[in-house]
Amino acid sequence: MRQRVGLVEPDTQQLNRGAEQKSRAALRNSSDQMNSQNHEPKSPSRDTTGAWIKILAQYRQPRFGRSVFELVVTAVPFAAFWAGACIFIMQGSWLGALLILPAAAFLLRLFMIQHDCGHGSFFARRRLDTWTGRIIGVLTLTPYDYWRRTHAEHHASAGNLDERGVGDIATLTVDEYHALSPARRLGYRFYRHPVVMFGIGPVWVFLLKQRLPIGMMRAEFLPWVSTMATNLAIALVAALTIWFVGLVPFLLVHLPVVLLAGAAGVWLFYVQHQFEETHWSKADDWQFPKAALHGASHYDLPLVLRWLTGNIGVHHIHHLASRIPYYRLPEVLRAHPELASIGRITLWESIGCVRLALWDERRGRLVSFREARKLLAHQ
Repeated sequence: MRQRVGLVEPDTQQLNRGAEQKSRAALRNSSDQMNSQNHEPKSPSRDTTGAWIKILAQYRQPRFGRSVFELVVTAVPFAAFWAGACIFIMQGSWLGALLILPAAAFLLRLFMIQHDCGHGSFFARRRLDTWTGRIIGVLTLTPYDYWRRTHAEHHASAGNLDERGVGDIATLTVDEYHALSPARRLGYRFYRHPVVMFGIGPVWVFLLKQRLPIGMMRAEFLPWVSTMATNLAIALVAALTIWFVGLVPFLLVHLPVVLLAGAAGVWLFYVQHQFEETHWSKADDWQFPKAALHGASHYDLPLVLRWLTGNIGVHHIHHLASRIPYYRLPEVLRAHPELASIGRITLWESIGCVRLALWDERRGRLVSFREARKLLAHQ
């Protein structure tokens, strides 16, 4: 296993173009299921997943007016809830604590817009996407250009057992875990514990890790410029806000808002890839279309949560065609309902994903530590 912290990754659009070229053979082989002009594959089998890249290409074009609307209806409520929470806290009212939660929810939605900007899918205008993402990054404490590179590498290698450790959650196979020393097993179990994953993890990532281009220290200059410029902008905005409202109200509002939004973001990312029937394979067998469609889940959330999370739960389609704007993903499911059942997980079912921690190469699914012990006992 090659564990890496970060790499300079290819442009997402170039990745999609390469994947589309690879899918042509699958398209030819699936001609019995697909009419060249009017029909799609009858079922998204693992043998014809590449064909879906071509089919989904028609949804990649964003609507400029809709993108502006999405930005406004996210940024304005965030600012209103944040300001309201700060005002109430300055007055000593408990209502301020109540407003922190919706402020965090809209900050999470702002991050989803930043995420789409990173894929070039929000406006499909490179400069506008870049600067929108950079500005939002000051609020989310996420250096846009640095994050964009690590995230694109995640898309390029998700589900590849030989390319783990880049923008993903560390996942060992059953055999790798059993081969560790007792101390390192304990360390891995500690890392996978929910308190660490969803409590300490967001603090580490958003407050500490992203203050430096970790994993790209010796890469080109852009990761350094991205992190340092974002740090400077965060300091300036924080200083100006503290000058207006005071240090204590600022910390009592913004820290919980960022950490709650961060914890929700980590949870979403976890469930999107750490589910029982996910897909992992060695580099020799790894194929982008299959890994994208079957290695990411369809987190079927209630309507309100779906809206607040920018449809990021439709993650299998997002990985297969990352340049589709998030507000067009439901359109894909309506037009191709057969895709909705792939990797589908409900809100209730997602709670059970927390126990999954190891990839069982023999059975091709994630298992818990308890299941791994039973497997070892039967060997």
